[in-house]
Amino acid sequence: MTISTGTIESIIRQAGELAMQHYHNVANLEITKKSARDLVTEADVAVEALLKEKLTQEYPQFGFWGEETGQTDNQDSRWIVDPIDGTHSFSKGQYFWSISVALEIDGQLEFGAVFAPALDDYYCAEKGKGAFKNGTAIHVSKEDDLGSSMIATGFACLRSYLEDNNLERFARIAQLTTGQRRFGSAAMDLCLVADGQVDAFWEQELNLYDVAAGALMVQEAGGTMTNFKGEQGIFPKQVFATNGLLLPQLLPLM
Repeated sequence: MTISTGTIESIIRQAGELAMQHYHNVANLEITKKSARDLVTEADVAVEALLKEKLTQEYPQFGFWGEETGQTDNQDSRWIVDPIDGTHSFSKGQYFWSISVALEIDGQLEFGAVFAPALDDYYCAEKGKGAFKNGTAIHVSKEDDLGSSMIATGFACLRSYLEDNNLERFARIAQLTTGQRRFGSAAMDLCLVADGQVDAFWEQELNLYDVAAGALMVQEAGGTMTNFKGEQGIFPKQVFATNGLLLPQLLPLM
């Protein structure tokens, strides 16, 4: 694989600048709905268009899968993009949203980047080369006591129709930990696990573009990615990231 991480960062930061233009004018943001609770803004569409154009121009050998525009040809080697992960937060003028870009080749994640423009935090990881935040290597936490841990989760807007809507699981786990967080961007949640700011994160009924880049970040930072049964891998319908040390304690609670 031959890519330039500097070139990719430059493209993603250009997308971040475009997103911030919309963010600073959020009062006039055009918002539509894919469904009753699933928002899409003009910023989502514009940011994805920029990423698709620039990444495809720079690397025409790779296909593209974006949340808003779907899949192009050549899905064996592809960019996987969520232009704004945390659209609801973005639309409210909150800080916690991100641009997520991953490169998958023959079913293996080779590169991932998550950029939070409002925080100016850029996370990236390459397979076998570690994970970084703003150029500095990051690692998962060393917390091994569930009672002292901080955990994060999410309650996806599309999960309300499910019998398992995560509320019972959250209540079961939350009372056994010290802190609970619900930020609203799965991509950023995974980066916080990778950076040791959060000890574990789970969510369900997501899509690969929500978690691909962040999942690679966790793995390259020394953490574990499993489903709720503890099987190793990336399972968008059951995303479970830990620092590894807490996995045996949390897994029976999932």
